[in-house]
Parts: sequence; C-alpha cells; structure tokens
Amino acid sequence: MKVQTKVRSLVITGFGLNCEEETAQAFTMADAEAERVHFNDLLHDKRPLDRAHILCLIGGFSFGDHLGAGTVFANKIRTRLGEALAAFVERGGLVLGICNGFQTLAKLGLLPGFGDERFARKVTLAANDTGVFRDAWVHLRADPQSPCVFTRGIQRIELPVRHGEGKFVPADPDVLRALKAGSQVALVYADPETGEPTETYPDNPNGSVAGVAGICDPTGRIFGLMPHPEAYLWPWNHPRWTRSRIEGSLPDEGAGLCIFRNAVSFASGSML
Repeated sequence: MKVQTKVRSLVITGFGLNCEEETAQAFTMADAEAERVHFNDLLHDKRPLDRAHILCLIGGFSFGDHLGAGTVFANKIRTRLGEALAAFVERGGLVLGICNGFQTLAKLGLLPGFGDERFARKVTLAANDTGVFRDAWVHLRADPQSPCVFTRGIQRIELPVRHGEGKFVPADPDVLRALKAGSQVALVYADPETGEPTETYPDNPNGSVAGVAGICDPTGRIFGLMPHPEAYLWPWNHPRWTRSRIEGSLPDEGAGLCIFRNAVSFASGSML
C-alpha cells in the first residue's frame, strides 16, 4: 500500500484569477504538492478536490468582479460545486481564500461559518472607503487566541494589499460580536507604532470595520484575508529589503510564507 507523504494543495485558476503562479510556488516552498486546475475542469471532474488536503481560492478579478467582487464565482461554486466543497470541509480539508478568494468565501457564506450556518452569508467585502484601488503594504496583528490554523505563531506581520473592494462589513453588530467572542478575527490592520487595530487610513487601507483584515471559521481550518501572503515569499519582495540588508536584518524568507507553512504543517499532521 502506497503511503501518502506529501500534502496536496489545489489552486483553482481561470476567469480573471491571476495569482496562480505565486500561490502554487508558495505551497511548493512549504513542501506541498501544488496542483493548478481551471475552474471549468474542476466542475467536470471533481477528483482533484477529492484528493486535495488544502483548497486555495486565489487573488484576481473573478468574472470581472461583475455584480460585486467574488459574487459570480461564489454563485457558481454554490450551484455547481457546493456538495463537493461541503464534503471536502467535513472530512477536514483546509480552505484558504486570498483577496478575491476571501471575497468569494464571504459571498459564498463559507465564512464566517457559524454553527450549522455553513453557507449563510453574514459578512461582505465592500468598496474601499477611498473609492479607489489601493496597492500598498500594511501592518497586521494576529490574535494569539484565534483557532486559525494559518496564523499560528504569528504576532505581527507586514503584507501587501491590492484591492478595490476590501472593506470588511458584518451584516449586523451581532455578527462582529460573535466573531470576536470566538476569536475568529484572525488578523487586523494595525497601527505600525502601537500595534493596535485601526480604522484609520492609510494603515487601514479600505475602512474595514474594527480593522478586520482576515477571519476564520470556528474550526480555524477555513481562512480568508485581503492581504497577499503569496506576494511576500522572498525577502527582496519587501520594498525596504536593501535597507534591511545593509542593517544586517534581512530575513531568510518572506514573512508571507509562514501562512502556507502553517497550513501544510497542520495538514501533514492530520494525514492518515
């Protein structure tokens, strides 16, 4: 009997999604197999999802962001892939949604995933308060009490954002209270000096309520965030890497890679 030795990650591509190369590279660097599959191919043959341990919905502009970022993609997943996705989650699979992927998970209702409300829509990612696309680096703080698999061991981290619809908005105040009570707010935009959550531009690039940058479901196995960890895999991805090299503080790898390493490590420990 062949023993499975590597974690398998599945990266969905196509229809305006455009971060597949960096995302697949991130999983490869984290010592996982990275399989890229076009969404149409997955609809016709769901076996890649059946054999995967981690599913990643990547950044980009799925279906041109028509009807709102992630909306069309979420509807297609719900109607064509809903049962298979639910089965994947039930058997312990991990789901990571980055930028457009986070928008899709929110519109799909897979996040925040309260109790039996697996596909109930409770939050959204709306247009940035500035009304324009924002491309910048942000400071983030992680919640050490969060069950989020992907942010384990992270205290503060810098990552780039690049989006026009990244403002996190809960359906009502009770949703935000429930997220905080369950420590499901895994990442917040933080003041670079104090490390405190902020709603103030530009440290909060979109006006997200309570500074929310990323949330997880109650199990911690489903995680969505607006910043791009796959865009910071090498130290020279950071705009201040030359200064860090001169100061002797250049890290061995980009900070974003730890999110993928955490996922692969958890999935590896869960493998039979």
